[in-house]
Amino acid sequence: MSTAAPVVPDSSPIVLEKAEIRSWKAPIAFGIFVLLSLILFFAFPRHGDATFRFSEAGDAIKLANLTVDAFATTIVVTVLLAVLTAVSAWFSWRARKTPIWMVVLFALIFMFGFLAWAGSGQLPVPVTGLLLGTITLSVPLVFGALGGVISERGGVVNVAIEGQLLAGAFVSAMTATLTGSWVVGLLAAMIAGVLVSFVLAAFSIKYLVDQVIVGVVLNVLVTGLTSFLYSQVLAADPSRLNHPPRLPNWPIPILSDIPVIGKVLFDQTIIEYLMYIAIFLVWFGLFKTRWGLRLRSVGEHPEAADTVGINVNGTRFWNVSLAGAVAGLGGAYFTLGSVGAFSKEMTAGQGFIALAAVIFGRWDPIRATLAALLFGFASNLQNVLSIMGSPVPSEFMLMLPYVITIFAVAGLVGLSRAPAADGKPYIKS
Repeated sequence: MSTAAPVVPDSSPIVLEKAEIRSWKAPIAFGIFVLLSLILFFAFPRHGDATFRFSEAGDAIKLANLTVDAFATTIVVTVLLAVLTAVSAWFSWRARKTPIWMVVLFALIFMFGFLAWAGSGQLPVPVTGLLLGTITLSVPLVFGALGGVISERGGVVNVAIEGQLLAGAFVSAMTATLTGSWVVGLLAAMIAGVLVSFVLAAFSIKYLVDQVIVGVVLNVLVTGLTSFLYSQVLAADPSRLNHPPRLPNWPIPILSDIPVIGKVLFDQTIIEYLMYIAIFLVWFGLFKTRWGLRLRSVGEHPEAADTVGINVNGTRFWNVSLAGAVAGLGGAYFTLGSVGAFSKEMTAGQGFIALAAVIFGRWDPIRATLAALLFGFASNLQNVLSIMGSPVPSEFMLMLPYVITIFAVAGLVGLSRAPAADGKPYIKS
């Protein structure tokens, strides 16, 4: 009787191969811009010099202008863009992400070439003015985007950013005019944003109404209400009710004298400085504090958060209110920092662009801020080009922010995954 030899288990280590996931979105996007450069720069070439002006009258430190040959610059720019596209394709072939610094470098090179092409034989390109206008137009977008990030990280879709901005603009104008204090106006704008958010939170969290529908209805309600009150109240006596004090500029010593960026970043009103602080606080609070961990948990997995003792609906309610306060502060910028008075529908859909910045920025406060700055830059670019006398139609540049918005919402800029429980009401079992 023969006995079978004992089976010895294979003790060799098990090697798990990592699946390669290749994403070609970055090189495809780069390639589209390379093709656009070829069409724009070579089918419609422009010969002559383009001048970039880095200093303005009154600057403490003067920088010399930069003058380049437009056609030669566009050739070099197109070659560099093609090289970066090839490098991005190599990264994708190796199943690696295109670094963010490469995306930023690509955008800067393309914009330099475009401005050289558009500014050929025209007035100098005011670099400081271009950047300063970008910050100015981006302020309400940044506040709105930060409010959207806070709300949606907690699981509530905030379509009502437009209404929060508009309510903040109206209340701040009227309150600041009556009290003669822009400080009271800023506080009133935050309260107005909170009140709009209260309605959103109550209907979507307590009564389980569809969050998108509530947001759309709130936008329509606030637009109609502020338009009615403007026509019936503010327009009747604008000097007494709609003439708020403007926010003063507070230049920071030494820093405001730095060429280019000094005037852009450090010679601003209080609301721009509050914007810098808000960006840092939202980022730090969201990813480095217990509050942020709780907020993200109720937005990703509310059942798990509930089992460890977190009040899911209470957390959502108060953070939606906080988001409204942040967005309301952005609305105050329209009347106290920019225009100087309230007018009908003065937000002009910027709340929806802020919502697109949230999606574009993948629900991250830093990326959402960068997206808001991109939209602000696109809006300001058409103003600068028209002043320079550029041949680019102003109507084309005017539609650029909305084209970018469509691309952002469509998700063509990359994979955008919202928090898992975003838009889903939580019913405690």
